[in-house]
Amino acid sequence: MQSDTANTHHFKRLLSYIKPYKAAFIASIIAMIGYAGVDSLFIYSIKPLIDEGLTNKNPEVLTYAPLFVLAAFVVRGICNFVSTYCLAWVGSNVVMTMRQALFEHMIKMPVPYFDNQTTGQLISKITYDTEQVANAASKTLIIIVKEGAFVIGMLALMFYQSWQLSAIFLVIGPIIGVVVSFVSKRFRKISRQIQNAMGTITTSAEQMLNGHKVVLTFGGQKLEAERFYKVNNQTRRQNMKMVAASAISVPVIQIIASFALATVLLVASMDSMLETLTPGTFTIVITSMIMLLRPLKQLTSVNSQFQKGMAASASIFSVLDEEIEKDTGEKTVDRVSGDIKIEGLTFTYQGKEAPALKELDLHVEPGKTVALVGRSGSGKSTITSLLTRFYDYENGSIRVDGIELHDFTLANLRSHFAIVSQHVTLFDDTIANNIAYACDESVTREQIIEAAKSAHVIEFTDQMPDGLDTQVGENGVMLSGGQRQRIAIARALLRNAPILILDEATSALDTESERHIQGALEELQKNRTCLVIAHRLSTIENADKIVVLDGGEIKEQGTHTELLSKDGAYAQLHKLQFGD
Repeated sequence: MQSDTANTHHFKRLLSYIKPYKAAFIASIIAMIGYAGVDSLFIYSIKPLIDEGLTNKNPEVLTYAPLFVLAAFVVRGICNFVSTYCLAWVGSNVVMTMRQALFEHMIKMPVPYFDNQTTGQLISKITYDTEQVANAASKTLIIIVKEGAFVIGMLALMFYQSWQLSAIFLVIGPIIGVVVSFVSKRFRKISRQIQNAMGTITTSAEQMLNGHKVVLTFGGQKLEAERFYKVNNQTRRQNMKMVAASAISVPVIQIIASFALATVLLVASMDSMLETLTPGTFTIVITSMIMLLRPLKQLTSVNSQFQKGMAASASIFSVLDEEIEKDTGEKTVDRVSGDIKIEGLTFTYQGKEAPALKELDLHVEPGKTVALVGRSGSGKSTITSLLTRFYDYENGSIRVDGIELHDFTLANLRSHFAIVSQHVTLFDDTIANNIAYACDESVTREQIIEAAKSAHVIEFTDQMPDGLDTQVGENGVMLSGGQRQRIAIARALLRNAPILILDEATSALDTESERHIQGALEELQKNRTCLVIAHRLSTIENADKIVVLDGGEIKEQGTHTELLSKDGAYAQLHKLQFGD
């Protein structure tokens, strides 16, 4: 019962997306009813054709019959075109709207949500699930309305001609309803399983494509093929369950209908009925019953597609109902000086027991460079993620220029930060557009070129036929690691934010590339508050302050010289790297 209620709710919610296009939707419904009405009228015309035209030899009926047939099929064709085109237009717009809403909602989701989701599952919702809704919103609705109207027309015609013969449908109607209800629940359950399986297929394919070089290097082709076969076969099995349920339900309903037809023939053969039935009436009733078998079959078959659409819409709505990033702040500042003060900060990741940070106190003065060092998992990246509010903290406080982070609007807070990390994300666009990513129209070509020069990007783009207008491919696949890193630095330079976060910005580079980029980074760090995360201690020796983290706590802090003289945790790290 709860599932049926939820399904009804999702159907109503899906219909709300049709409101902006209701004129075309209503036109399609009217055209579908007209289509079914023409078919019903055509069958109704059999009675006068037999009783008057053939039995009573009325030439007038036989003369107008061809004209009626031509007119009926012209009207029928017009209705079919209007209903099909209008509903397809409405369906495509609804799906586009839902897909756009889903995409925009995902953009606004907090980072922790994506920590608990696979990329494949989310991509499947945007592609596969919305496509299932498209089928439910157009193809299946056409059949449901058109064939449903035809069934109603046939039943009305039968009861009008002979309610005695047609009364059998009052008995089989509820039986068919029970069968359809049972099959619908089965379809919905299988549809949800198919959606999960499709998400797994997308995830498996994405992992193979992203890690193709690793697969080839380690000879993992067979392993990946076997892994994909399992999820692929699982999807096939779920689809076959859907086919089996549909294949069983169609003949069951037709067999039930055949009992009704046999009963009608039996009743019609009785003497009392033979006296009142004309050949035309008998023909209409029998023809109507036979004609009902086709729409009943189609309505049962299309039920699987409709339930797929409902399950898909439920999957989409579950994402749309997820809470987006909390943005309760109201303060906006044109440009902060970069004074960062962290006090009593304790933070634990969702699903983890041990805190990533424990009672942390840290002060970064404006325009100073502070380096965070420590082994993996010590809390370095957590601090930067909290500064940009990718994760929300509850215990402790972080202030920028004396203002609590939660008091800033999210957009304004993040506008004060520029991030350069070892994992550079580039979009399938030109180098120039990647440098100017998300900048407003006030950014000129000259400013982009200036940033490219400062970051030593021009040095390699001058060797390319299209220069800064060279397409980088998916995530910069056409570029080397050093080239991608320089583009990221140019992007940060163009942003001109007062606070800079360098997260292992040179760790993946060779010595020559690092030498080029180090100069670009020094240019980038001028007159900015900088937080540098580094494993390579040689890159942070000139930092104003070095903070050593371990287990989410600050073990020691000071300049490079001060920390070496203490012979503590930093000195030990230094000895490990340099063999002192």
